[in-house]
Amino acid sequence: MRQQAGILYVVATPIGNLGDLGERARLVLGEVDAIAAEDTRATRRLLAHFGISAKLIAYHDHNESELTPRLLDMLDSGRSLALVSDAGTPLISDPGYTLVAAARARGLTIVPIPGASAVICALSASGLPSDRFLFLGFPPRAQARRRAWIESVAREPGTLVLYESAKRALETLRDLRAVLGDQRRLVIARELTKQFETFLLGSATTLITRLESDPEQQLGEMVILVEGCPDSETQTAHNESIRVLRILSESMPLRQAAALTARLTGSKKNALYRLGLELGLGVKSP
Repeated sequence: MRQQAGILYVVATPIGNLGDLGERARLVLGEVDAIAAEDTRATRRLLAHFGISAKLIAYHDHNESELTPRLLDMLDSGRSLALVSDAGTPLISDPGYTLVAAARARGLTIVPIPGASAVICALSASGLPSDRFLFLGFPPRAQARRRAWIESVAREPGTLVLYESAKRALETLRDLRAVLGDQRRLVIARELTKQFETFLLGSATTLITRLESDPEQQLGEMVILVEGCPDSETQTAHNESIRVLRILSESMPLRQAAALTARLTGSKKNALYRLGLELGLGVKSP
């Protein structure tokens, strides 16, 4: 029995283990008229694993604006379409928003077929609070923008969840420590649902040391989770220490500025000095 015509199905696919594909998703992928896929090679492997033959249409960041009208016309003509990403749930840091938003604006039927999502997968097994969380996607690549991006969510009380490529993980961890301090718990969830799935828990410094000492932990796909903002007094004190350190370091060497800031705010001198180094503060000694 064929699926009802003219429906856009948003289908979650496995993020690693192909066995995680649900039965309903298998039926939909086998019965739609076409599948719009972010990576047709990855989707073709998935379909072959389950013996599914389907028409694939490449739909990704570089062609979604151009291709969306064509896909809408297919839906308008009564044909059914499945939207899938490379892995996980479409639109979650993956293509698909343009199509879904346009289909919704036209009043077309959109049906979600739930399944794997790296965000939820990582959060559920992280050991960090899950009653409130904020998904941030990928951080900016430039350090200045990345630090401003982290500062914008520094007061968020819920768990922060972000994606990062393995090759930039150390840079992002250092920026998280510089902006948020080293008191929060962090978790790195790596290679989820795959053979080398790993969860690492600790402070930013602990995780930085672990990645630096074990190059294998710098491979694969990562989800980084950060404990939410502690009580407002603690965060306010940290922000005040940074403010004082910035001011003093404009007129004296960093080590001296860190020592004086520690006396004024009660923060630890060594932690302030390390923070200042990461922020590039302090005038050079003659």
